Amino acid sequence: MIHVPIPAVIEDVLYKVEQWPVSEQIGAGKLFPTFESLHVLAVGMLLGSLFMVDLRLLGLAARRYSVRRMSDELTPWTFGAFALALVTGLLLVIVHPTYYASNPAFVAKMVLLVLAGTNMLVFHHTIWRSVDGWGDGAVMPIRAKLAGGLSLLFWVGVIAMGRWIAFFL
Repeated sequence: MIHVPIPAVIEDVLYKVEQWPVSEQIGAGKLFPTFESLHVLAVGMLLGSLFMVDLRLLGLAARRYSVRRMSDELTPWTFGAFALALVTGLLLVIVHPTYYASNPAFVAKMVLLVLAGTNMLVFHHTIWRSVDGWGDGAVMPIRAKLAGGLSLLFWVGVIAMGRWIAFFL
């Protein structure tokens, strides 16, 4: 089986996290499948809202709506879903953090999450500043299309790698 090497000092810390009473409690009972179900629901909500905006940026969906309007309507759902996915994801990881840290699919998922977040930050601090000039149904600037396409690519990768985590047991 393929594993990512972990420095000993980090492995020691992760092993201590695994020994926390809350970690053991989550892993020993029905909390793990409950948190996993909530995580899947949160990710579904997150991606649903993100994909709608990304597809709009690409000109493939909801072209009668302005990107500003879609974003304003969906952003609270996106951040709420992200918060729930983050919390439930952390609760799942603390059960076996040494396993996850050495799992190539989990590591790839985390790298893709960072890339997706970086793409979003760059988009909102550069391209987004001119969104009010795009208008309803307007053709999107090429950089907005690129950001939307990269976002879709990164998030599909996050989902794929999340699914592959179990196959590196």
